[in-house]
Amino acid sequence: MSKRILVIDDDEDILEILHIVFQEEGYEVILSNTGKAAEHIQIIHPDLILLDVRIEGSAKRGDEICAELKEQYKEKMPIILVSAETDLEVLANECGADYYISKPFDIYQLLMQVQKFLV
Repeated sequence: MSKRILVIDDDEDILEILHIVFQEEGYEVILSNTGKAAEHIQIIHPDLILLDVRIEGSAKRGDEICAELKEQYKEKMPIILVSAETDLEVLANECGADYYISKPFDIYQLLMQVQKFLV
């Protein structure tokens, strides 16, 4: 069974690119342009979450969603923040993210990091 990646980002272009890249690598990809998907983690059961910090139209920021998920789900579920925030390292540390990648990102670097968490 292929590993499942949940991508939460309000940028449709990023969602489309990541969908193509991860699908070509054999991953099952679930896309969400709102933070609402985080409310359905127990149904989605992702093996990894890629999460933007600023999600337009979402009631919560990505770092808030990350902190809540880390508190709520104690089992290993890596969360990688992917954002253009200038204080991304601080936000990632504060919310308990497993890793962070700054936008604009190198698609191969992102893929390598995802693969490290999904071995």
